[in-house]
Order: sequence, then C-alpha cells, then structure tokens
Amino acid sequence: MTFDWPFFWTNLLTPNADFIEGLWVTIGISVVAMVLSLLLGVLIALLLRSRNIVLRTIGNIYIWVIRGTPLLVQLVIVYSGLAAAGIYRFNDITAGAFTIQAVIQAAIVTLTIHEAAYIAEIVRSGISSVDTGQFEASEVLALKPHHTMLTIVLPQAVRTMIPPLGNIFNQLMKETSVLSIIGVSEMFLVAQGFSAATFRTFEIFLVAALYYLVLTTVWTLIQGLIENRLDKYMGIDSQQGVLSRIVELLVPSRRANRPGVISPISVNDQARTAV
Repeated sequence: MTFDWPFFWTNLLTPNADFIEGLWVTIGISVVAMVLSLLLGVLIALLLRSRNIVLRTIGNIYIWVIRGTPLLVQLVIVYSGLAAAGIYRFNDITAGAFTIQAVIQAAIVTLTIHEAAYIAEIVRSGISSVDTGQFEASEVLALKPHHTMLTIVLPQAVRTMIPPLGNIFNQLMKETSVLSIIGVSEMFLVAQGFSAATFRTFEIFLVAALYYLVLTTVWTLIQGLIENRLDKYMGIDSQQGVLSRIVELLVPSRRANRPGVISPISVNDQARTAV
C-alpha cells in the first residue's frame, strides 16, 4: 500500500469534527491537570522542606511511589482499581448542559498526582536557589513562615522555575495519549479509531504526530513570551529578544551557560530520574 498524499493533506489541513474535538479534549485536560498538579506540587515541596520529620517523610514517600511507578499503571489503578476494590467509582458529573465524563475525571486526577511529584522537585530546587539571606531577613523581621514563602521566596523562585515547568507542560500534553487506554476521546484515540476505519494508519498517525508537534511548539512560543515579560517585570536585563529566547527553548543546551537560569531539560531530567 502506497502513501496516500491527497488523503494525508486533506486530514492535515481540514480535519474532521471528531479530530478537532479530540484536540480540544487534549488541550483542556492538559491545562486543568497542569494547574492542579502545580498546586499539589507546591504543597508537596513545602512538605519536603518542613522541619517536621513526619511531614517530610510523607512528602518523600509520595515522590518515591509516584516516580517509581508508570503513569499507565497509575491510570488503571485510579480508574479501574479503586472501583474494583470498592473504594471509589468515578461517575459522570452533570451541571446543566455541561457533563464531565468519569474517564476525564480519572484522567485529570491521575495526571495531577503523577506530575505533582516532578513539579515538587522543581519547586524545591527553585526555593533552594533563593539566597538564604532572604530567609534570615524574614526571621529578623518576625515574619511568619507562610508569609515569607508566599510573598518573598516564591516570587523570586518563579523565574528559575518557569523553564522546567514549561517543559513539564510540554511533556504533559504528550502524555495525554496514554489516556486512550481508559477510553478518553483525546486526539490519539480519535486517530486510532479513524485509522481502523480507513486502514490508513501511517497517514492518520502522522497527522496526529504533527498536531502534537504544533501544540508543543505553540506552547514553546508562549513560554518564550512569558519569560520575556517576567524578565522585564523583575527588572532583569536579559539582552534577548523574544525570538532568540524561543530559539534557546527549542535548543535547551544553549541555556546551560546562562547564570541564574535552570535548564528546562536538565532539571526535568533530574526530577524524572532521581530516586
């Protein structure tokens, strides 16, 4: 069977409604899961930095378990395992004309739990990058720990956390393809069904791959704009335009020599490989 170029270009440039819907499901799940995992990740990072040994142990066990098990296994446990054990069963939630399917709920919960373990390490690294003098000055001023963290430390740590967090979001959008195993109608599952109906597997999945590439590239552009705006807001003279910053994001190795900036690849790899 030869490659059907007309079929490929038609589906790439004018995808059907199901494919577009799957694309929006992919984006929606990614955004919601990223926001929730960021909140949970900050909480876990604070547990890891706690002076209370019990809280630190809870944080370490959480990261050990989540990083030590595959996302696919976690997804099946959350969606099917909890229901089989009689612990919790996800059901569709309806509010007026809006319905959140059970599989989407399970997908968001699983991705949130999974990504939070890696985000916690990024946040902890970001907090550690803040000069210890900031903590000492806060103690002298008798500021409460939570006030110090929210108003002094985290705002300074954000700049070093943005690159690896952006990389996490890129990874998250690609990981949504795993959700097809529980029947989430995201882009991969739609492509799978379409390829089975047309027997044009290579063409269809090549289209899907290009759409994933577009998603991650668009986010890279957005991330470059965010970093540029943040530098201006914090008064950092980076002497870089948006275009050159985007090139650095696409070629992360160039960022390693920039002082005060954590490479998104290096930090993310450390978070995903550390035990």
